[in-house]
Amino acid sequence: METVKKIKGSVAKRAKIKAVKEAAKTGPSTVYLHNVPTSPRKMRLIADMIRGERVNTALNILKFDSKHPSAKMEKLLLSAISSWEAKNTDVKLEEADLFVKEIFVGGGRILKRLRPAPQGRAHRVRKRSNHVTLVVDRMPAKAEGKKTVAKETEK
Repeated sequence: METVKKIKGSVAKRAKIKAVKEAAKTGPSTVYLHNVPTSPRKMRLIADMIRGERVNTALNILKFDSKHPSAKMEKLLLSAISSWEAKNTDVKLEEADLFVKEIFVGGGRILKRLRPAPQGRAHRVRKRSNHVTLVVDRMPAKAEGKKTVAKETEK
């Protein structure tokens, strides 16, 4: 009768954390931008334009867009690309076919200020900021086998 060696809980937990960290060294690259002094609504307009686009197309969109948050978003996208390159050193960037997998904008800290109003009153001014999360990954390979089966059934 074999005896199964029982692993202590803390050792198993440490091993699991190590495995997760190893898995995070390859694959998609996630970058964050915190406390950007632009309202989340304005930043979401930019984020919606580049969501799902290839990286080269997204960079062109951001470079030639007239809205002021596009400059910060362009820097963030360039940072995501270089982070992906650092993770995946064995793959060339030109062959990788990167795209913006996820991008979302959340509300950040709100600075509250007072502005003078008529008759001795004061109105509150809320200066909004936002947090941006951007994920860049390789374009998934298209399944060629499914297309050929569909063409054969049509004939």
